[in-house]
Amino acid sequence: MKQLIRGRLLTFHADPATTDDNHRYIEDGALITENGKITAIGDYADLADPAIPETDHRPHLILPGFIDTHIHFPQVQVVASWGAQLLDWLNTYTFPEESRFAQQGHAPQMANHFLNLLLAHGTTTAVAFCSSHPQSAEALFAAAESRNMAMIAGKVMMDRNAPEAVLDTPRSAYDDSRALIEKWHGRGRQRYAITPRFAITSTPEQMQMAGQLVREYPDCHIQTHLSENRDEIAYTLELYPQARDYLDIYETYGLLSDKLLLGHSIHLEPREIARMAETGSRAVFCPTSNLFLGSGLFDEAGLRAAGVTCGIATDIGGGTSYSMLQTLNEGYKILQLRGQKLHPLTAFHWATRGNALALGMADRIGTLDPGTDADFIVLNAGSTPAMSLRMERAETLAEELFILQIMGDDRAIVQTYVAGQAMLPISS
Repeated sequence: MKQLIRGRLLTFHADPATTDDNHRYIEDGALITENGKITAIGDYADLADPAIPETDHRPHLILPGFIDTHIHFPQVQVVASWGAQLLDWLNTYTFPEESRFAQQGHAPQMANHFLNLLLAHGTTTAVAFCSSHPQSAEALFAAAESRNMAMIAGKVMMDRNAPEAVLDTPRSAYDDSRALIEKWHGRGRQRYAITPRFAITSTPEQMQMAGQLVREYPDCHIQTHLSENRDEIAYTLELYPQARDYLDIYETYGLLSDKLLLGHSIHLEPREIARMAETGSRAVFCPTSNLFLGSGLFDEAGLRAAGVTCGIATDIGGGTSYSMLQTLNEGYKILQLRGQKLHPLTAFHWATRGNALALGMADRIGTLDPGTDADFIVLNAGSTPAMSLRMERAETLAEELFILQIMGDDRAIVQTYVAGQAMLPISS
């Protein structure tokens, strides 16, 4: 069924950090969607058709749906757990919480909550870590499929340095991952990410199995963690004493490519940065998590100058908000401390087309281009009294975006569309 969505449209075709010709803004615009795709975009006057049902979102702003490139699905109930840095936080909160996903019925219940929270915050695609239990990935993929959401996810592979209840083995991790890939990768809008949690929780034997999966399924994404915390780096190099540096472990097992998403990537050595650029491996900035766990300050400008493509992400549950608006807010502040700038146009490009580019999926998601999936959101920059008061003095699109970036959260999300379907309000 065709539908016309009317409002102020903003979509990006280039990175505002590199060119002034980067976006298209239509003051009285329209999208036409059909069968889950955007079929046309333009001025309302040119696209209006009495035969096509209309939804009028004026005066609100319509953008592509947000994309979250690093998030932990099993950590939804340990967000905002007090008082620890990375390794203590994992052992005190994360691993015990993830052990609950072995319980019958727990993963489907949490998957529904998780996806509803994403949609309420305007996130239409996420790259998710599941628990080590294959049923956690099954539940997430099934819940995403029922909503027709584009989801990238994988069960974590972890066979050491954690409680028994969350450990697998090299063989079971390979077998479970392979079965999930065969069932879910490329099914509808679902894609699989091969997921060795990080080098601390995987033996060399398990890393070999991860590398074997990468060779067998080169179309899959790979996700893991890199250089989040200095204690983590030191412990990792104790476990892999032959490695030249942290990245060298992943390189040794054949994981480096433009499909690899390396969460955090804060405390990097020059060789690591050079190899990431050479292999196309992606760094993922997780600002709220980096601040909450005291991990460090991401060097976006340095990585960009070196040729490393970067995503940006919430990293729930070390991260503290499901909102990509709040993620951009904290990202702005971290880069300020670095002496770097995050212009609002650059920020909204990053959370949409920029993250789609990091995933190699900009032909499908992240823009309002005809032929792409009809995932988009409607934003209200006057959604709270404070924002409404501030908006009285806003004179440009960039000012409006910056108000959303700094003051906005889920209250600014008027509607979230997935494959052309309005998803809000969410029924319980």
